Amino acid sequence: MEDYGLDSHGVMLLCEYREKRPLFTKLQEVAMQKLKELVANNGIELNSMESRVKSEKSLAGKLERKGQKYRSITDITDIFGARIIAFYNEDVDRIAAIAEKVFDVDWTNSVDKRKMHQFNSFGYNSLHYICRLPKSLYEDPQYPELNQIPFELQMRTALQHVWSAIQHDIGYKSDIETPIEYHRGLSRLAGLLELADDEFSRIRSSINDYRRRMQSLVKKGKFEEVPLDGETFRSYLNRHPFDKLNRKIASINQAELLPASAMPYFGVMRQLGMKTLADVERLVSEEFNDAYRLALFQIGSTDIDILSETIGIQNVCIVKILKSGGGLPGLCNLFDIVNGASPNNAVMAEIVMKQAQRLPFLASRE
Repeated sequence: MEDYGLDSHGVMLLCEYREKRPLFTKLQEVAMQKLKELVANNGIELNSMESRVKSEKSLAGKLERKGQKYRSITDITDIFGARIIAFYNEDVDRIAAIAEKVFDVDWTNSVDKRKMHQFNSFGYNSLHYICRLPKSLYEDPQYPELNQIPFELQMRTALQHVWSAIQHDIGYKSDIETPIEYHRGLSRLAGLLELADDEFSRIRSSINDYRRRMQSLVKKGKFEEVPLDGETFRSYLNRHPFDKLNRKIASINQAELLPASAMPYFGVMRQLGMKTLADVERLVSEEFNDAYRLALFQIGSTDIDILSETIGIQNVCIVKILKSGGGLPGLCNLFDIVNGASPNNAVMAEIVMKQAQRLPFLASRE
């Protein structure tokens, strides 16, 4: 077997690596499975998760440079390495907290490179833990050494990963002698990425605060203060504002109501000029009776006994469109928004238009 020109100590370590490679592969399999479970169970969205067992050639290069540092192959802490790339700094901290709970962390050899820069410098940011699998997490009598092998767990944001990849690609090292303009340029870029990381976190936090504030206002029924958007409309629907109308319509034929999401009608509400949830609430109240009368003409003389829970909101929108003079084109647009563009929508619009002709506000126009 190739010795890569190593000295006798390096060759001994390389032989030990070849002998124990199946152990590192098993460690990779077990650790990655556990990491994926832990991240999923905590609801953390990732950019990526990757791992590798160091190749023989890569290990030989390391042993050539600093093989005398190691007495045994298990003194090399990164033969198996895992990397978790999150989107936000706070998620890196959450992942680190999880790792600290479930793995045995070697704090002496672990490093938080995010804290290594001076206040006026920028550079590579990442969190590196040297870990071992505790027996409480995994134990296999066939692999008794598995719990003694260290591995490296890197945790960073996507932008930190970009910086690392760029550094690696251009072969930049902060300690090499290069012209000052290159150092300055790279430091500026690193600072921009660090600022972007902080801004993404700040914006996400602000959006989450906004969502919680809007949900609280919706829960308290303070609809005048709540602008109509996708999030607030979803919260509003959680209050089941169309249940009363749905039940009244269902009572016509003692029909069963099948669950269905009314979220597709958000676009219709915007088309109808609704600006706040108070506008939607007034719409439901004002068109309640005519929406019910329309249902009488739709199903009163039929034996239909199964209805969608969207029947109430649909009829409210139909009545509003017709009262506003939208006519057949307005109904077609309604069905295009809710169902997606289709020739069938024109047919549906014509049927509904005929059913609605007997509504008092339309009949009086004839």
